[in-house]
Amino acid sequence: MKIRDFLRENKLSVGDNVSLLLEKLSIKDGRILNILEAEIGEKAKMSKSKGNVVDPETAVEKYGADTVRLYILFAAPPQQDFEWSEEGIQGVHRFLNRLWNFVTAQEEKFKEIHYTQRELRKVKVKAKEFRRKTHSILKNYIESVEQDFGFNTAVADIMKLFNELSAFIPSNPEEKKVFKESLDILLKMLFPFAPHIAEELWYRIGHKTLLAESGFPEVDPEALKVEELEIPVQVNGKLRGRIKIPYDASEETAKEKALQLERVKSLLKEKKPKRVIYVKNKLINIVV
Repeated sequence: MKIRDFLRENKLSVGDNVSLLLEKLSIKDGRILNILEAEIGEKAKMSKSKGNVVDPETAVEKYGADTVRLYILFAAPPQQDFEWSEEGIQGVHRFLNRLWNFVTAQEEKFKEIHYTQRELRKVKVKAKEFRRKTHSILKNYIESVEQDFGFNTAVADIMKLFNELSAFIPSNPEEKKVFKESLDILLKMLFPFAPHIAEELWYRIGHKTLLAESGFPEVDPEALKVEELEIPVQVNGKLRGRIKIPYDASEETAKEKALQLERVKSLLKEKKPKRVIYVKNKLINIVV
């Protein structure tokens, strides 16, 4: 019988035995244990008798209550067990630090941005598409929490929205308004999991009422609608028509629509395009 099979059959782990052996030999190199766990066995389960439990107070003192809570909810669905990982909690701690630095570095700018729902529903093009992404992520977040208590996927949605915010650079008043709305939604999404940092950042960006009293954001059905735009269709560089496509449509989508134009069909005469030049949201040129 292989060592791995013996350990599993007897409900033992490498960590149960090797960690004690290494301790008796005064070997403190954790890499040895990690290698053995990966090769022939499973990690030791937490147990007081094995002396491998994590003290919550120590973790809170080191990383803060928000980090510990967010990590526990993010690590696995509530119906499953999970193994504590120092790398995992450090990753969550880095995420909260990134969020803190991102907001505090420009908190004065955020204080100057104000918006109404009526204004937000009138935004166009880039601002509208960014707002669609925000409300789409919010929709997934709400469904994860309400349908199956999927807190781990809800936390992943928070991180996804932060990535969208980090990559978005507003360049006009419309874009700044949806940028501020997105940050407001992000903090409200974060609040049930990490209330201390969320409440502090909420205050720092200019809100006078407590985040706890502000109510949870609702998905705007209007924001989820995909905006269409019209682009010119060229054949060998000459304008032959126009098509309507969703904002940020892929080349395949634009190409399929362009090839359906009767004028383009008559010029191609069943020939396959030699090349397709697609400038996203600008034009498509079919070379034959």
